[in-house]
Amino acid sequence: MVNIKSGTLLISDPFLKDPNFIRSVILICDHQDEGSVGFVLNRKYEHAIGELIHNLEGCNFPVYYGGPVQNSTIHFLHKRPDLIGGGFPVADGVFWGGDFDELMEMIHLDLIKENEVRFFIGYSGWGEGQLENELKEKSWITRKGDNNLIMHPFPDLLWQETLKDLGGEYAQMVNYPTDPQLN
Repeated sequence: MVNIKSGTLLISDPFLKDPNFIRSVILICDHQDEGSVGFVLNRKYEHAIGELIHNLEGCNFPVYYGGPVQNSTIHFLHKRPDLIGGGFPVADGVFWGGDFDELMEMIHLDLIKENEVRFFIGYSGWGEGQLENELKEKSWITRKGDNNLIMHPFPDLLWQETLKDLGGEYAQMVNYPTDPQLN
């Protein structure tokens, strides 16, 4: 069994049918016996952050659909612990959360760039033992996340690129149809 921890990427199996996670890549930010929390990295939400947070009007930084849990909440990952206090390290220079007021101020001062922060609406969550069961069912392929994948400049290509990067049989999965019955 794979050792899941903060910084692990879950790459959905090509045939995973759950509409929330079809061809998705999820960063696990916290994994405990009681459950896990993560964010879908490659599904853009239809609104920019300035449309959702009144103190950030005019900011066109994209927002991503973090998952189906608590879709009225905003979360963020960032690469600037020097400017935003209180974040938790999750992988290779990437931090989860922190002081949101500091983040907004740094955006207003133009000290935080779009490629240094990623916003999410909602999150992905698993209860005790749920993620382990999904791994046993082979719903997910796992790999260590890194800064380049987590903050990938082209999130729409992330699912394909994470699989290609693993090579072998995984690289071939990129060409599998979503529904093999249609083939």
